[in-house]
Amino acid sequence: MKKFLMAAGAGTLAGVIVTTQVAAPLMAQETERNTNVYEQLDLFGDIFERIRAQYVEEVDEGDLIEAAINGMLTSLDPHSSYLPPEDAEDMQVQTRGEFGGLGIEVTQEEGFVKVVSPIDGTPAYNAGVEAGDYITHVDGESVLGLSLDEAVDMMRGPVGSEIVITVVREGEAEPFDLSIVRDTIKVTAVRARTEQKAVVLRVSSFSDQTYQNLEDGLAEEIEKAGGLDNINGIVIDLRNNPGGLLNQAIKVSDAFLEKGEIVSTRGREAQDGERFNATPGDLAEGKPIVVLINGGSASASEIVAGALQDHGRAVVVGTKSFGKGSVQTVMPLRGDGAMRLTTSRYYTPSGRSIQALGVSPDILVAQPRRAPETEEEEENGAPPLLRSEADLRGSLDNDSLTEDEIQHIEETRERAEESAKLREEDYQLAYAVDILKGLTTLNGAK
Repeated sequence: MKKFLMAAGAGTLAGVIVTTQVAAPLMAQETERNTNVYEQLDLFGDIFERIRAQYVEEVDEGDLIEAAINGMLTSLDPHSSYLPPEDAEDMQVQTRGEFGGLGIEVTQEEGFVKVVSPIDGTPAYNAGVEAGDYITHVDGESVLGLSLDEAVDMMRGPVGSEIVITVVREGEAEPFDLSIVRDTIKVTAVRARTEQKAVVLRVSSFSDQTYQNLEDGLAEEIEKAGGLDNINGIVIDLRNNPGGLLNQAIKVSDAFLEKGEIVSTRGREAQDGERFNATPGDLAEGKPIVVLINGGSASASEIVAGALQDHGRAVVVGTKSFGKGSVQTVMPLRGDGAMRLTTSRYYTPSGRSIQALGVSPDILVAQPRRAPETEEEEENGAPPLLRSEADLRGSLDNDSLTEDEIQHIEETRERAEESAKLREEDYQLAYAVDILKGLTTLNGAK
């Protein structure tokens, strides 16, 4: 017994020695790390004082501090930044769907401002700004080397004032200028219409209004059609939608899912993760859905597309999305400012992160660039329509058809002409509508 106690005591002593040997270096590392941090803060203070005292021009201390804070945040990733009081207020207004500016969502890439997407119906959209464009100059002044917030500030100005941006676009040999008149941007989050028995829900942003606009617009179009039985399905058009509020993306996804995960977020610590699930109820009652995406579809748009794709609830058509798979939290700060900080990544129901990869469409369909009209076409108008047997003078009538059959043929021809017109105006949307027609035909044949 005495030997056992001695052995136990020796074991305890050995444990203390080992613990001390391990803990001491860790404590030393932590102390060294803290010392380095304080030394760096002292260095910052030295530089701040030196600038205040010796810079060639007098500087505003508040501006220096803001620039330092913003520099720290923007060094993390393109989406983290400091929001001064006026910018924090602007962001709150934007999520409500009305704000002043050009109407573009931008990010920063290789020092230049890159357009994520123009917002439908805004001055930038009407001027011809496209997703993927690079803005290199504003009113002749280069934005290279500026922070994203500084570049955005250059593009802000009074409503009604003119701005000239220089754009570099893939496929164009030379940069070119676009003149835009600033305006108050009123964003209608969702526009609904019916194209050839397909309800098209054009979702341009995810603001406070999005889900309610979508629900109301869909119900109105179904009522106009005389009920769900009279529509082929739904097209959710998310092209050039830069995203917005996470909760609205979840609501829109949930609107068409009966159950299962919509999206999950994972932060730095395991306990910071969240998972959002669908609740029973499908606004489309099982009707087929096609989701349209392109390189301007980002963030919240990718959540919706990824959720519906992973659950097999929709066919995703178009081109690869932008690939913004991170979540930013806006944190209020003293002095009415705010900090936008990337706090987590989001994952689709299958567990895939689309950060920097984007959502890949099930069917790749590029939107062809509209070729400029030739001088001959401009002078002579549209090319002549091809003639058929019925156009020939003295051609025989088809006396084997009843009036109802003739009317059916005429209606079919009109629908074909509508399809051709839509294909000319918006090839990707026409493709989506055709998919819904095909799915409806197959389902009816079962």
